[in-house]
This record gives sequence, structure tokens and C-alpha cells, in this order.
Amino acid sequence: MTLPVMGSSVVDSELFRRLLRRHAAAVVVITAPGLVAAGVPPTGFTATSFTSVSLDPPLVSFNLARAASAWPAVDAAAVVAVHVLGRGQERVARTFAARGIDRLAAYGQWRAGPEGVPLLEGVLARVVCRVVDRVAAGDHTIVLASPERGDHHVDESETPLVYHAGRYAGLNGS
Repeated sequence: MTLPVMGSSVVDSELFRRLLRRHAAAVVVITAPGLVAAGVPPTGFTATSFTSVSLDPPLVSFNLARAASAWPAVDAAAVVAVHVLGRGQERVARTFAARGIDRLAAYGQWRAGPEGVPLLEGVLARVVCRVVDRVAAGDHTIVLASPERGDHHVDESETPLVYHAGRYAGLNGS
């Protein structure tokens, strides 16, 4: 496939957003336990920035805007949980992307895990991770974490929920 010839454009924030809409990404919900004593409640948020970083040692990363409502809990967290959503879980993704609500209460299907991290039920896969570093990057922070425990849906034919061009979609099973 050949791209049509076009003039080069300076990549401002609007062009950057349009360019990245062409990148499909798996959808996850990341949860953090919060610090009740400091008035920071447990929370979760939808992300498409989750990725593996290293196999030796095992490391993953995700990015979060420091202006996000979930940031205080993530900033304080020693442990986070990453939940890979299945293709039928668009409602879950939208719930954890909503503003101004208690997302965990709205979802309802969770339990406290290690160090109080919320663990969502009914997801495709789940990884509990220890935060090992936070790196400021523009208006976001890159969180590096080491997987400690995990589980996944038994049916290997289940496919993930993906986000592309501003829409949620599922992969066709193989």
C-alpha cells in the first residue's frame, strides 16, 4: 500500500491526535488502591497505553495524565492491577473512562486484592504489578511496573477489545 503524496506538516497537538487515531491498541482498565488515610479513594481508569517493556526482568508500562482524576491514587500506589478487556466489554471501558463518577461502584464486580488493589471480575486477563518507577513525560507520567501475579480467561479463543479511530472494536476470532 502506497501512501498518497502529501506535503509535510508540522506535528501540532491536533495533527498528533489525528495521526495516532490510526493506531489500534488493546484496551485495559488499570486500578490502584488509593490511600484512605490521606483521603485518596481506590480507583480505576481505561487506558490504551499499556505495553510490555522487558522480559528480563519482566516489566510493563502505562501512561497517565497528571491532571487525571485517577492520578493521585496511581501516584501513591505501590501496587496496581492491569485488566485486559475482552471484545464484549465496551461498557466496562466506557464506565472506567467516564468522568465525575465512582467508577468502581458503577462497575460493581470487583474485590480487594494484594495491598487493597481493586481486582475486576469477568475480564480477559489480569496482572497485579508492583510499581518500580514513575517517569515524568510532558503532561503525563510513564509508570513502570513489575508483574507479580496474573490470571487469564481459560478460553484461549476469546479476543481483546481494541480502540481504533475513536471507536471500540473486537478482533475476529481465528
